[in-house]
Amino acid sequence: MQARKPILKKRVLAEAGIVVAAGLSAVAVAHASLILPASMRTPSEVARLTKAVPAPVARPAEDEVLIAFEEPVPGRAIVSPFGLRQLPWEGNGRLHEGVDISADSGVPVVAVADGVIVEAGTKGGYGRFVAVRHAERLTTYYAHLGSIGADVKPGVAVKGGDPIGRIGSTGVSTGPHLHFEIRDAHRRPLDPAMFLGKAFAEAGDLPLDKAKRYSGRVRMAYVSFIPESKRALMDAKNNPTIVVRRATTDAQDLAAAERNLQNQARAAARQEKIDGLRELSIGPDGRPRAQLAL
Repeated sequence: MQARKPILKKRVLAEAGIVVAAGLSAVAVAHASLILPASMRTPSEVARLTKAVPAPVARPAEDEVLIAFEEPVPGRAIVSPFGLRQLPWEGNGRLHEGVDISADSGVPVVAVADGVIVEAGTKGGYGRFVAVRHAERLTTYYAHLGSIGADVKPGVAVKGGDPIGRIGSTGVSTGPHLHFEIRDAHRRPLDPAMFLGKAFAEAGDLPLDKAKRYSGRVRMAYVSFIPESKRALMDAKNNPTIVVRRATTDAQDLAAAERNLQNQARAAARQEKIDGLRELSIGPDGRPRAQLAL
């Protein structure tokens, strides 16, 4: 019995080696079947690989936002902010309902957010302008444009960053720049600085109430160019004319003139009477000739 123990031990080790070798061969065959072209695979291998379901790839969830605002003239700063402002030809300050962004003529102007164009054309002091309606009925205005894109028409949808026109100096403008406004659903002006470069996930995140407020201090504006339509106002302001308001009407002035003429006639009649004599003419001796008044 003692002599058989080494033999059994050798037999167990041999059988274990055979099992491991068979397993490695199976893995090698399976790996080889994966890298073989389809034309060299057996029908059973093709069916097995076709039925294999790939593991799903997890993608990072994107943050959804209600509206995200870009800059209308990328890389250019605001030179005239929202608030009370007095221009050189104005006698008092008034609300500057947007912001001015200075840039050279021809520089592209882009939509600040996704929306639909509601106006595009020319209007009053705006000159050439475009208006875009966005989420929550916010509307952006791009004014004093030198040109408007050929495809920019009411009803056309735009994405944030889409070009809509180019910088110019049309309308009542003091030089090449963009006048940019944001208005709420009731057309009330909002401070664009509180929106540009920011994203808002929900309607409640929009600073609508805060953006309507502005300081009571009037900021004096200095410009390098006076619009043609405002030069007469500048001349009048630099050379003021004193205007005296009339205290009477034309009819009252006419009646007063008639009374004055009557008074003058009565005064002349009184001067003609000298102690009961009426002056007739001056005689050769230099004395008036007179006659008794009958």
